[in-house]
Amino acid sequence: MIPVSAPSPVRFAVVGVPGNRRVGMFAEAVRAAGLGEPVVVPWREVLASQSGGVPPSLPPGCLVRVDSPGEDEGVDRLLRGHALGEGWAPTRVEGGAAWHAGFRRGLRRLAEIVAATPDCRLLADPDDISVMFDKRLTHARLAAAGVPVPPALVQGPGGVHGWEELRQLLREQRLPRVFVKPAHGSSGSGVVALELGPGGRAGATTSAQLTTAADGSVRLYNSLHVRRYREESELRALFDALAAERLHVERWLPKATQGGRAADLRVVVTAGRATHLVVRTSSHPMTNLHLGGSRGDLAELREAVGPRWPALLETAEQAAACFPGSPSVGVDVLPATGWQRFRVGEVNAFGDLLPGLTGLPGSGAEGLDTYAAYVAATTGTTTHRELSPCP
Repeated sequence: MIPVSAPSPVRFAVVGVPGNRRVGMFAEAVRAAGLGEPVVVPWREVLASQSGGVPPSLPPGCLVRVDSPGEDEGVDRLLRGHALGEGWAPTRVEGGAAWHAGFRRGLRRLAEIVAATPDCRLLADPDDISVMFDKRLTHARLAAAGVPVPPALVQGPGGVHGWEELRQLLREQRLPRVFVKPAHGSSGSGVVALELGPGGRAGATTSAQLTTAADGSVRLYNSLHVRRYREESELRALFDALAAERLHVERWLPKATQGGRAADLRVVVTAGRATHLVVRTSSHPMTNLHLGGSRGDLAELREAVGPRWPALLETAEQAAACFPGSPSVGVDVLPATGWQRFRVGEVNAFGDLLPGLTGLPGSGAEGLDTYAAYVAATTGTTTHRELSPCP
């Protein structure tokens, strides 16, 4: 009788930044599921292999999670350093187009490495990730699928070229309050809440710090301090610098509030189902937690939404369905005043960094954090109500 060998255990690899909290939390989830220690593949090695470096090795038969290349200065320099030259700094806002182009090449290289490894599978679609890092393409894809999104500024084929053109277009299209976003930014980098008032007055709220270099050039730096610009010279310098690369501009819609603070929602959709949700509140237009936003109250949210709760979750799931090759995405849902209507602001490829947050009741991820839910969904090991299978 020929012995039947036991099936090989699932083996994970994660492409990310060694030592980063994202990688650490994912590794903890893999170990907790009894699946051993995941192989950590540094983004630096993937990128270096494009120019003669030795490609990283993967164990045969592994499942490969793609995680963020952020918070690694060496990776950032590889991706956009050449575009900024001697003015490169990890906190610079500019260089997003170069970063995006380099990241796209890195994703393609990663796909080649995975394809060359027997029985390995990449648990993310590189094209999905690429689109999610282009706010213009994401908005267009969502709108085409019927997902409710804020109205966007109609731009010419060459985009917006500076402050004067931006202001003129906003007036023509009757958009007095907008969010101006670098097309390829993330984590709120370079995002500006802009208001046009009577008599040509305007105000811009942003975490971008406007500086002037020794050669007289304008540079923008990310900071943790949200500031406001009102002077015409400041506004021109700010938006001329931002418009050097493509912009996405959308209507600034009045948001619902919680505790007197503006609120929006980050909904993590895992394998097609809304599994985790955090309320983000702020005293200023940007609700990013690292910019002074804070977590709101989920019970209060559910009470305010009432019978519209299923519609809220379905809105997030509808947005995630536009990226079917992605096991997990973070959907930013914008609730209108009164909590009864919802639009989608962004979809984030790496939007599951929410420490300490467990799954929603009835989601199939009860008791699991976002990383444990990801492991369960991609291996079929969940002991909770079955999650939709990952494509």
